[in-house]
Amino acid sequence: MKILIRGGRVLDPATGTDAVMDLFLENGRISKRGTDLQEAAERVINASGCYVLPGLIDLHVHLREPGLEHKETIRTGGEAAARGGFTTICPMPNTKPATDSPEMIGYVREKAETDAPVHVLPYGAVTAGQKGEKLADIAGMAKAGAVGISEDGKSVMNSALYRKGMREAAKAGIPVMAHCEDIDLVEGGCINDGEKSRELGLPGISNSVEDVITARDILLAKETGARLHLCHVSTADSVKMIREAKREGLQVTAEVCPHHFTLTEDDIPSADSNFKMNPPVRGEADRQALIGGLQDGTIDAIATDHAPHHADEKAKPITEAPFGIVGSETAVALTITQLVEPGILTPMQMAERMSLAPARILGIDKGSLEEGKCADVTVIDPAAEYVIDPSQFASKGKNTPFAGWKVRGKVVATIVDGNVVYQA
Repeated sequence: MKILIRGGRVLDPATGTDAVMDLFLENGRISKRGTDLQEAAERVINASGCYVLPGLIDLHVHLREPGLEHKETIRTGGEAAARGGFTTICPMPNTKPATDSPEMIGYVREKAETDAPVHVLPYGAVTAGQKGEKLADIAGMAKAGAVGISEDGKSVMNSALYRKGMREAAKAGIPVMAHCEDIDLVEGGCINDGEKSRELGLPGISNSVEDVITARDILLAKETGARLHLCHVSTADSVKMIREAKREGLQVTAEVCPHHFTLTEDDIPSADSNFKMNPPVRGEADRQALIGGLQDGTIDAIATDHAPHHADEKAKPITEAPFGIVGSETAVALTITQLVEPGILTPMQMAERMSLAPARILGIDKGSLEEGKCADVTVIDPAAEYVIDPSQFASKGKNTPFAGWKVRGKVVATIVDGNVVYQA
């Protein structure tokens, strides 16, 4: 399809372009960009007043398929991503069975080709069955199309085994996506260990649960030469360690989730499991450190950790309910409302953190609106106001702490390979 996106504010961090112009998409590519284009198009999108960004890339989602389709499927998770402005998503391997073999990577990729409206680039597990006992076939998964390895949902606690996994990933040329959690320090915690946990009489998760493994993983990456990506960073000390690792020239990158730069433990109204996520939302000093890390580039990317659960599971008491909230359909609005509108990030920095930086972390040729590039494009109206209504989500999961929030920033259109896969 030939598509003309007319009169939008084109924000292309790859070239530093920030200008009102048109984009003409043809044969799945960005054919031309300029002012007042006259190309004949089958579809015209009026982007006046809108941001036109390289398609957003989410480094961190849970699609639940295979095995947990009552929570989400590749189809519904892909539809939620499209509604949220994401053109590429990377599902974690903690499915049932785990995505821990070339065959499982192939299954996810083939299923996504038929079911998902967006690009789906899966990660493989570090260990077989995510049991932490022996390495999965990392080289084989990389050949089958895994763009990284992760044990997300937990850490590989055997440091020697994890070091071997890092070496295999380095040989295969793929990053290690690290969930930093010392399971022996969790001790049944369900929210941040702080005043709110004591007020509600709930077991807490201390910052050291994350920080101890962050330190370990950075040191192992230094030793092995692995590309290390730290998922859902939540603490001030983790930000400090990442900053120091970058100063040292190590191949360390990091992401933060919108709930971590938006909420603190003080926002938890009661023992509500929609506020239960792992890692938990922390204190205000941690939140400010995350924002500072996003501003100065210590934290490279914004990712959602989209974690859908069935309503019955989240209806359990907070000590028993599963960790996680959905994020695909709220990330853009929270980023604009919390970071862009207050001037913490510029619109260009938002484009960089949500598109170009994730592409570079994965080592894929995306994140740019240059002529000739793949026509993955996200159009956003930054001034559009609305109230977050989980009943309108495309995701099967409605588990969010942001229900009823008034926000700004609405996805107008999501275009994948030159095809409109979502239009408001």
